[in-house]
Amino acid sequence: MVSTTTNSGLHEYVAEHVLSRFARPGLRAADLGSGPGAMAVRLQSLGCDVIAVDRTMQGFEPDLPHYVIDFNKNEFAGALGLHAFGIVTAIEVIEHVESPIGFLRNIRNILAPTGVAVITTPNVDSLPARLKFLLAGKIRTMDENGEPTHISPIFFDLLKRQFLPIAGLHLQQHLLFPPDGFQLSRKSVAWSMRLAASVFSAESIMGDNHIFVLQAGT
Repeated sequence: MVSTTTNSGLHEYVAEHVLSRFARPGLRAADLGSGPGAMAVRLQSLGCDVIAVDRTMQGFEPDLPHYVIDFNKNEFAGALGLHAFGIVTAIEVIEHVESPIGFLRNIRNILAPTGVAVITTPNVDSLPARLKFLLAGKIRTMDENGEPTHISPIFFDLLKRQFLPIAGLHLQQHLLFPPDGFQLSRKSVAWSMRLAASVFSAESIMGDNHIFVLQAGT
């Protein structure tokens, strides 16, 4: 089993609830921000013809094609192949890039016309995140105690209304992980947060991670 640095269970949830619906033998897939290669291996196990892409090969474990690309470059899509991939995954990547819209536009450009992109990112719309911002004026997972390369928080409403239309993508499905609670909070806190969140009807109030299933806009 290839190691992963993401939240425990996130890869498995994405594979079971999203990728299993779209993957098929021989479908070309690109895993962006591949890290050690856990998601690339999952795509391969589903029969896809996979390439892995990241800014370095350091720590990459599988015997799969690997491209070294800086996602902050304006037009990295051309180096991978325009409209070439039926599945594109980017698991906990977009929050690390300087231009989320630019990153999404490049994903649009490598997607085949009927392809899907699966993107996950920390849920800064969740109840714990909203309370942290209310009480401390800081964004959860992106403050001085969070991952120092988290520089671009993705807010769901802004993504839907602005980022995706500008990038030429549309949202096919939105999932949250965990779907009914919180994993990053202490158990005692997570229980109370889950109970409190059940009172609100706001979007994205649950879960530590967004999962976006995207397709090229028409």
